[in-house]
Amino acid sequence: MMTILNLMYEFFKTGLFSVGGGLATLPFLYEMSARHPEWFSNADIADMIAISESTPGAIGINMSTYAGFRAAGIPGGILASLALALPCVIIILIIARFLAKFRQNRLVEGAFYGLRPASLAMISAAGLNVARIALVNMEALTNGAGLGEFFIWKAIILAVLIFIGQKKLKWSPLIFIALSAVVGIIFKF
Repeated sequence: MMTILNLMYEFFKTGLFSVGGGLATLPFLYEMSARHPEWFSNADIADMIAISESTPGAIGINMSTYAGFRAAGIPGGILASLALALPCVIIILIIARFLAKFRQNRLVEGAFYGLRPASLAMISAAGLNVARIALVNMEALTNGAGLGEFFIWKAIILAVLIFIGQKKLKWSPLIFIALSAVVGIIFKF
């Protein structure tokens, strides 16, 4: 019972303070992973990002369901997901009630203007964490290995090829996701 309550508290807090959408939940998820490694690891977060980007649903909801299920089975998955979404529902109901009345207010406009850079910073931090996990081997740095072992060259080459391919070919992102999965299976990333 304490595990479920703790899950609900952690994901409610994440839902309350992760302004900017699904990727903005990632810093909170990394922090939660450090506090509760039995729920999920940083590697699990990287895997969930890959899965979440290729399946319907938000990253935060998918991760809360995954972590809740791992920690407390089906009830944990359901309650963790609801706890993550609940602050959004509450805030949207409050804002919808008052926004039409105060939309032209300078303080309200200023608040929305101030939230933009905060959202950008949180999403950028999450992106850098994903890049750190996917593209560099931090253990090689601590083991005194050379620069060649610090970078995960296959992943960097794949990322560059996908970036160039996306710009030049204008294919659907689903094609690049599928190709990346095949390359990952073949080269065992």
